[in-house]
Amino acid sequence: MAPRIAVNPNIHFGKPCVGGTRVPVQNVLELVREGIPFDKIIADYYPELQREDIRACVQYAIEVVEAKEIHIATGAV
Repeated sequence: MAPRIAVNPNIHFGKPCVGGTRVPVQNVLELVREGIPFDKIIADYYPELQREDIRACVQYAIEVVEAKEIHIATGAV
């Protein structure tokens, strides 16, 4: 897990957050998905974050996808 990401069962029901904050990784990733620049995410949404925190959220998502096994159903016709 990215060192800037924390999972605490007492914060946001155990969903991953930026360490030392209550900012869920998912919220940050949704803003990135919308194409909002990192500096604007910080200025307009989460001033407590740093660019490295946003990069850590993206890296966390990459690591989750890498670790997840994807099973493709091959149904008979």
